[in-house]
Amino acid sequence: MRSRSTLALEKRYVQSLFDAIAYRYDLLNHLLSGGVDVYWRRRAAERLRGGAMNDVLDVATGTGDFGLAAIRIGARKVVGVDIAEAMLERGREKIERRGLADRFKLATGEAEKLAFPDASFDAAIVAFGARNFEHLDQGIAEMHRVLRDAGRIVVLEFSKPRLFPFKHVYLFYFRHVLPLIGRYVSGHDQAYSYLPETVMQFPEGENFLQILRDAGFKEVAEERLTFGIATIYTGTKQP
Repeated sequence: MRSRSTLALEKRYVQSLFDAIAYRYDLLNHLLSGGVDVYWRRRAAERLRGGAMNDVLDVATGTGDFGLAAIRIGARKVVGVDIAEAMLERGREKIERRGLADRFKLATGEAEKLAFPDASFDAAIVAFGARNFEHLDQGIAEMHRVLRDAGRIVVLEFSKPRLFPFKHVYLFYFRHVLPLIGRYVSGHDQAYSYLPETVMQFPEGENFLQILRDAGFKEVAEERLTFGIATIYTGTKQP
């Protein structure tokens, strides 16, 4: 078992990575995905339809793109939390430019220790951030705790393609080409080497669905996108 001090170091490491690349984060997301990340977030946000969306929590919000996607499809108010303050500052600038400061609030916060009472939100979402949780099961359990009954969780995360030959071409790009581009554009040596490592380690598919079930979610499901490069996971909190 990893020590508490080791986990603290990991948290500071992740925080420092994202603070360092915050100023180029959105550009790199669009560049490295060929712009398809915008479609992924929009499709994932659509999974909120049919449920209450008065109060939505965006965990590991980064610069707020997923929360903004939720507002576009009808979310009344969104609260976003992240451990990287530089990312949040970029997000606040974006939200201000769109005139949404009254509907989208950002604050520093950890997934594993959400500073909200039980049953505070109608939905909880996270895009490309779950793999950075220090304790994945604890972060998902916290999202379950702050949801109201019938509240929905939507998790958008990278996954590994399964079909030959796309799987091998993509994994080569992901492991060797993407880090080079990311390093060149961001000016950071480690940030885009860290990304492939976390994706390879993430418990995708049925393994992640079981984590949702263990946290108490029902009606869990997955939808693989773009040949399996990304996956949307959903679940519902029931009484």
